[in-house]
Amino acid sequence: MADFQTSTHRAKWIFTQQELIEKYRAANQRAIQSLEKYGTTCLEIDADGSFSYPKSQKDSDSNGDKKSRAKPLSVEEELVLRVFYEYKIQVVCGAFKFPHKIQATALTYYKRFYLCWSVMEHHPKTVMLTCIYLACKIEENHVSAEELGKGIQQDHRMILDNEMLVLQSLGFDLIVYTPYRSIEGFINDMEDFCYATNGQVDMLKDLCQLAILEADKAMITDAPLLYPPGQLALAVLRRANDELRVLDFERYLRSILSRQQSEHSISELIQAFSVIDSLIERIKLGDEEEMKRIAKKLKSCQDFGSRDDSKKREKKSKHKSRRGNEMQTTPAADAEYEQEWTKGKGKEFNR
Repeated sequence: MADFQTSTHRAKWIFTQQELIEKYRAANQRAIQSLEKYGTTCLEIDADGSFSYPKSQKDSDSNGDKKSRAKPLSVEEELVLRVFYEYKIQVVCGAFKFPHKIQATALTYYKRFYLCWSVMEHHPKTVMLTCIYLACKIEENHVSAEELGKGIQQDHRMILDNEMLVLQSLGFDLIVYTPYRSIEGFINDMEDFCYATNGQVDMLKDLCQLAILEADKAMITDAPLLYPPGQLALAVLRRANDELRVLDFERYLRSILSRQQSEHSISELIQAFSVIDSLIERIKLGDEEEMKRIAKKLKSCQDFGSRDDSKKREKKSKHKSRRGNEMQTTPAADAEYEQEWTKGKGKEFNR
């Protein structure tokens, strides 16, 4: 069995909060620079994962109305959009009745992808579907791209066209560790710790189910990029136990630390749990008007800055036929967000 301590997950994909902030800012700034230089942030993707920008729109922009130029998304607006589609990953996986491992793996891939890219460069809807598809493959839950696309009424080719790009962005690090198995392991350990009777076993089962729901919340925060899965599992078990009062959780923590000779002190763990609590409490999906506004901004960023002139040039180009085989990551926006927001209810993520 693979070991988290020696994994690429631990070595390459656990960050500090400041490191995450810097990565999000860097991706956002790169997209802004692309928008200024090319008049669009939309990348053209080939099946081998390579990508290219369209011809610079700088000359046409200089002759046009500067006020009509697209306005880029802020870092905060990108966060709203990322969280919206993280929630949609959970909705889609639930509709297909995928196990939690697939859902969590897809979310992890999605989060890692957007450490490398801005949502202005690659539309999150396309990335979301590709991450779900890859999670199914790595977890050996065989669902074809056609079946996945058909199930949610999307063109499956967008999944296949972006598969290699996502794999490359992940550095082909596809083995991920999630809190769900750790939750089950800790529950089993708690049975021994409590010398559980039949009634207590039932209470621990309730604790497990509530902790899983809390883990679902934690998975759409930055917590999986900040903490190892074992700490995430303990954090959500603590949240669930605060509600159900099944056991003395601090005494259980001390028991774990004494048995495992952990490098962390109990105060360090509680501090980490408090950060995770704060991240969960701050989860909020954008409301309908906010999502529609951000959608329009994203669409304008991914459109060509001077679309009419661009089309005329393409008609004259001898290489127009090649462009038909390339994928542009610009799904429809306004109607899509209005419909999807309604499905997601646009409310705080409380279950």
